[in-house]
Amino acid sequence: MLTLQRLSSIIRVGFTTAVVLSVSAVLAEPIIPSPPQLAASSYIMMDAETGHILVSHNADERLPPASLTKLMTSYIAEREIIEGRMDLDDESLISVNAWRTGGSRMFIQEGRNVSIEDLLRGIIIQSGNDASVAMAEHIAGSEDMFAQMMNMYAERMGLTNTNFTNSTGLPDPDQYSSAADMAILSRHIIYDNARFYPLYAERSFTYNNITQANRNTLLGRNPAVDGLKTGHTSEAGYCLVASAIQDGMRLITVVMGTSSDEARSQETQKLLTYGFRYFQTAQVHDAGASLYSARVWGGTETELALGLEEDLKLTIARGAERSLRTVLNIDPVIKAPIEVGQVLGELVVRDGDQELVRRPLLALEAVQPSGFMSRLWDSILLFFYGLFGGS
Repeated sequence: MLTLQRLSSIIRVGFTTAVVLSVSAVLAEPIIPSPPQLAASSYIMMDAETGHILVSHNADERLPPASLTKLMTSYIAEREIIEGRMDLDDESLISVNAWRTGGSRMFIQEGRNVSIEDLLRGIIIQSGNDASVAMAEHIAGSEDMFAQMMNMYAERMGLTNTNFTNSTGLPDPDQYSSAADMAILSRHIIYDNARFYPLYAERSFTYNNITQANRNTLLGRNPAVDGLKTGHTSEAGYCLVASAIQDGMRLITVVMGTSSDEARSQETQKLLTYGFRYFQTAQVHDAGASLYSARVWGGTETELALGLEEDLKLTIARGAERSLRTVLNIDPVIKAPIEVGQVLGELVVRDGDQELVRRPLLALEAVQPSGFMSRLWDSILLFFYGLFGGS
């Protein structure tokens, strides 16, 4: 990940103090070709850290998700463990309903106890429909009740083009999702459930003396790829949600409705090649770093460090960092008392004339009021400061 460093100079704009974090010489804009056109019904590529969409085609179209559905099943199971309602070594008694579920299978058997850890691997690596139903029944009592949970999580995540009716992705006319929604869900898996994300990179899993390979063939073929999930039905075509990390940048791609197992891998690789070749995630400013020391009136301290609450990261074209400009618009008069986190201005990042982002500029420390005489003297100084337009 690129980290940007800048010096600062102060200018005056109206009644607001603006600090421009210096810009290097203006250079020609980076040349970026059009994104690849894929042989897929729908696709998207997202910078996982910033959420910035780099490529999108029919990404909001509602399509059958096939086994991509299991990403929500595994996400909920992981949350149940993280939040203490379930343990990896808990065991689930396999029902007839789970055992009889058709399609891709983990090959669990009715009446036996299977650990949650094995079921989770069966869902993620082997894409087991039987494992998905068993997990759903263990968590919610029935698959129908679990589907309600899935939709509640989908609503919480803002998945506006998604509806679940089962935990497996087996065909149902009322079950649908979109490439954009699957990218958002994958981002939640990667960051909310980071403890479990390495499971999505495992290339095989053996259960009941049967070893099955992960259907994501990019694992191993592309060393940057470390997840997430495949899907296929005759209605959905061949689908793949993938994530890869290279030079500190993590990308999430979703392709839906390709013609074959090999096609979904090849089309995904086209997106990843394009994304890593022409873009980067830039760490523009660090959380908690002092970006400017502002004058404080009537306080026990005369200066106050201003900065950001969270890291500021942007997705930019490779080479575009040389034309970025940061402006700090700071309140013209800052008076004590000041609390940590109090908003005292805003930070604006521009690329040439284009505004990229705005963030609140916060006090990084508290300042208490000074004594009466000190405050009186500052009031006098502030009067003349305003009278003569001090800076």
